Amino acid sequence: MAKTWAMVFGWIFVLVGLLGFISNPIVGATGYFHADTMHNIIHIILGAILLWAAYGMPAKAAAAMKWIGIIYLILAILGFVLVSGTGTLLGIAEINGADNWLHLVLGIVVLWAGLKAGKGGMQTM
Repeated sequence: MAKTWAMVFGWIFVLVGLLGFISNPIVGATGYFHADTMHNIIHIILGAILLWAAYGMPAKAAAAMKWIGIIYLILAILGFVLVSGTGTLLGIAEINGADNWLHLVLGIVVLWAGLKAGKGGMQTM
């Protein structure tokens, strides 16, 4: 089941990354979730890692989700501590308060999915 969840999260991250390049009110330079070019590229890369794990190394899909969940949790904490309002996180990518909360939720959900899938849980989707 880890393969399926990695595919779902992977495609979501890739699609959100691509959506950030198109003017829309949800994600992007003027969206509710502030994302510049680098932020969009990071979403695409993380999605590609999950897809690579799901399709190329299904036995490692749960581990990939765990690591990406941890990364998102760290990004959320750093965002809450270092960025007030809208700003650049670690000089790499633009974020705002909504991004911090989304990163926190994604970190928890993706980590949880990786932990459950890695233990043989989440048999149905």
